[in-house]
Amino acid sequence: MTSPTDSAGHVPPRGTEPEENPLAEGMAALANVGWQILLTMGLATIALGVVALVWPGATLRVVGILFGVYLLATGVFQLAAAFGTHVPRHLRVLHFITGAASILLGLICFRGTLESLLLLALWIGFSWLLRGTTETAAAASAPAMPGRGWHVAFGIIGALAGIVMIVMPFASIATLTLVVGVMAIILGLTEVVRAIRTRVEIGQLASGTATQRRPLFHARPRPQH
Repeated sequence: MTSPTDSAGHVPPRGTEPEENPLAEGMAALANVGWQILLTMGLATIALGVVALVWPGATLRVVGILFGVYLLATGVFQLAAAFGTHVPRHLRVLHFITGAASILLGLICFRGTLESLLLLALWIGFSWLLRGTTETAAAASAPAMPGRGWHVAFGIIGALAGIVMIVMPFASIATLTLVVGVMAIILGLTEVVRAIRTRVEIGQLASGTATQRRPLFHARPRPQH
């Protein structure tokens, strides 16, 4: 003779309901922190872009000081590498010369805003010229290179931009500051939109998981008398 509970099927005892997965909770917390960091970075990038557009002179002064600090730090590391025991003798001379030159240029940057901006513009100009020339030569000497035409075009544009930066350093660096400000605002808005979309997707995922949870209390069939 079967009991009423047997005919109703197996009922799991209390306390055996599935618990929340710790890994899923950790991933949810990580995603929640991620969109907040992305939103903060986006807002900070927008603020930097606005500052660069509204106060370009002050921005250039700060950039010049940071460039001087960068040259000083690079020079110190180069000098430290020159006296390393694992460095060959011919590389020691090169490290010492580049380190001393970097420190000297860094000290010149702290003499005034014009000196720092001039050195920064020349640094960027020669870098673009060297990179553009190298990319153009590499693409011209490799007929089988994928996207060869694009590499040649970008190389020529980079070389020309480097020449303009060298010939007109102050006007070019001011224009570059405005371009960087606009690009920073666009990048910041993109990051803010990504953060909002990530937050919406996390909310949808959390609501979908909540609808799939089992009830905490199962209805027990009452015995029939």
